[in-house]
Amino acid sequence: MPEGPSILLMKEDLQKFAGKKVITASGDSNFEKMILEGEILREIKTFGKQTYLVFDEFAIRIHLLMFGSYSVDGHTKPDKNLRLGLEFKTGGMYFYTCNVTLVNSEFLSKIDWEADIMSEEWNPKKAEQKLDSNPKIMVCDALMNQDIFSGVGNIIKNEVLFRVGIQPESLIGSLPPKKVKELIAEARKYSFDFLEWKRESVLKKHWQVYSKKICPVCGQKLIKKNTGLGKRSSFYCEEDQKLY
Repeated sequence: MPEGPSILLMKEDLQKFAGKKVITASGDSNFEKMILEGEILREIKTFGKQTYLVFDEFAIRIHLLMFGSYSVDGHTKPDKNLRLGLEFKTGGMYFYTCNVTLVNSEFLSKIDWEADIMSEEWNPKKAEQKLDSNPKIMVCDALMNQDIFSGVGNIIKNEVLFRVGIQPESLIGSLPPKKVKELIAEARKYSFDFLEWKRESVLKKHWQVYSKKICPVCGQKLIKKNTGLGKRSSFYCEEDQKLY
């Protein structure tokens, strides 16, 4: 599943269509595409792993899920995979094997934009308050909670926890306050590192523990385990990551 930084890169690819009029709309998403034709795409917004194509009276929410993809200017996948295609005078955008939903303006107004780990509106104090109110959850679940860290996925989770030296099954309430602040700060910092490495096509070269077998610090064999309520893969070092 694409994480927040990858969604920002998608926004950059789509941005040239902001302010343009939709000429034709197609795809098998579950709403009438004709309502899009003749509408101006006013803005493209992202919230974590979600993208919003904003029009005057409504917006289209796009979530790529596990295997979704998109293309710009060229229709690159079979028609059966096309969920939404928008064509403009200057080209087109196409979304495949993903979730596409029509939402109203009120829906957008209720989004907690301050929870987006990569947004200028990101509010670390609010994230800290949310963590404090959930002391019994594992830190691996907390990082993947999109209401707290919108945009964080499994790669960011693993790499952040290694950077701050916390074992993924640690409980939030057991972390020292200083460690909680460090966790929050590193989640944002690593997300922007991810963005730059992804832009330069060198992301995998910078992975320290994700999908790795040996700890780059002590040389011990890394543990691979499905952790937390989500049972997502965690890669960690028992020597260099402390269980709180």
